[in-house]
Amino acid sequence: MRIDVLCKPDGDKRCERTLSRVRQALDNLSLEAEVHLYRDQRKMIDNRVYVSPALLIDDTVRVAGRVPTVEEIERLLRERPRYQKRMQAVA
Repeated sequence: MRIDVLCKPDGDKRCERTLSRVRQALDNLSLEAEVHLYRDQRKMIDNRVYVSPALLIDDTVRVAGRVPTVEEIERLLRERPRYQKRMQAVA
C-alpha cells in the first residue's frame, strides 16, 4: 500500500499533522505502508489537487483541503479491497 501526503512548497503545520495522523492510523490498524510527504506543486497539479494538504491512498485522492481525523483515515484504509480480503482470510 502506498500513502502520499501532498503539500504546497511553503511550510504548513497541517501537512505534518496529516502525516502524523496517517502514521497513528496505520499503527492502530497494525498495517504497513509506504508513506511519503511531497512538498511539490507539480505533483499536486499532476494529481489535479489544488488545495493542501491532500491524502492519496494507492494513487487515489481521498481527502483534499483539510486535515482528516485518525478515525476517518482508519475508515478509508478499511474500505480498501485488500484490507477486506486480508480480514476474511484471518476470520
